[in-house]
Amino acid sequence: MRTAVVVGAGIAGLAAAGALARSGWQVTLLERADRIRAERTALVLWPNGVRALRALGLGGGLDAIATTLPDAGVRRPDGHWLVQPRPTVTERAPVVVHREDLHDALIAGLGDRVEIRTGVTVRNVRATAGERPAVGDGRSTLEADLVVAADGIDSVVRRRLAPESTVVSSGCAAWRAVIPWYRAPQLPPDRPVGGETLGAGYRFVVASLGDRGSSGASTRGGIYWVATAAGASRPEPPETQLALLRRWYADWPAPIGELLAATEADDLIQQEVRELRPLPREYGFPVGPGGFVLLGDSAHAMPHHLGQGACLAFEDAATLQAVTREAVPGKALCAAIESYSGLRRPRTATMVRQTRRLAAVLQTRGRLALRARDVALGRINPRLMGSAATAAAQWEPPA
Repeated sequence: MRTAVVVGAGIAGLAAAGALARSGWQVTLLERADRIRAERTALVLWPNGVRALRALGLGGGLDAIATTLPDAGVRRPDGHWLVQPRPTVTERAPVVVHREDLHDALIAGLGDRVEIRTGVTVRNVRATAGERPAVGDGRSTLEADLVVAADGIDSVVRRRLAPESTVVSSGCAAWRAVIPWYRAPQLPPDRPVGGETLGAGYRFVVASLGDRGSSGASTRGGIYWVATAAGASRPEPPETQLALLRRWYADWPAPIGELLAATEADDLIQQEVRELRPLPREYGFPVGPGGFVLLGDSAHAMPHHLGQGACLAFEDAATLQAVTREAVPGKALCAAIESYSGLRRPRTATMVRQTRRLAAVLQTRGRLALRARDVALGRINPRLMGSAATAAAQWEPPA
């Protein structure tokens, strides 16, 4: 029986554990928290992420929980259009899903070959030539043929295997919230719920999770918003942070003010935006009869500007499933681990490069630079976003 340990039970770890289990692996899933839970927010999945979920066999219920994200254009804080809305091409449009809905789908896909252990903090990594890979919490050691590091941007496993890659600030912080429909403001029917507003170092993105009063499979519908501001994360309590957001975005066009007014402090989730620089040189590390792989944010954490973090994690899981499906411990598994690294490293490097190009545009500050950006954004944004969308869409699951 082939065995695997997956470190981290976020969406990346859940996807990887389920993928391996459905391929015949016996999996132990380790989570440092006392229970597995999802954030009460949402995320955007681009077509490559949707394609990866379908390759993982998890596409069946996706349609019931996903809402197509229309192209609603980009405005300035004064309401003027930087990029006019364009017709939505459904097959190329991203979708938005509630994280708790997606989490439920991933949990349901684990099957009976996954043992979940909570309250386990990995502190030690054994990557010794000739021995099976292993991780430990300081009290006990767990060996396996394959160890998957899905333990996020602060990955203990990555720090041991790829110490050249360090965590740095992206120079901004983000706040997310989902306002449930029963508290969401009533908006005029001619005002679509969605779109992006872009200012000097500030950004506000809005998306609808389903339709008000719809009777879909999800009971977690509402309006999802993300606010991004240049600078460090705020240490104040959520009530104070929400007051700051209302002040910062007070003069921005509707429905931003209405959405912030309807948001409660308990809805608010702050995220310090960080990234890996440089990326690890490898994502696969053969050791003994098997080895380690890096997956998700542990491999390629990046700013959220393109919404590709979760998508790339699902690509990672689908690729890992494909290359290890028939691999047995020994030369075959070591070769599969090297193949995984060879497939994923160039792909993620491309998407990180696209994200950093967009970040340079989005975080423009200063009156002259901002004016130049606004003049050019009608050309830059479609070209840059189109290039990023094309790069994302080019991904196909390995045979």
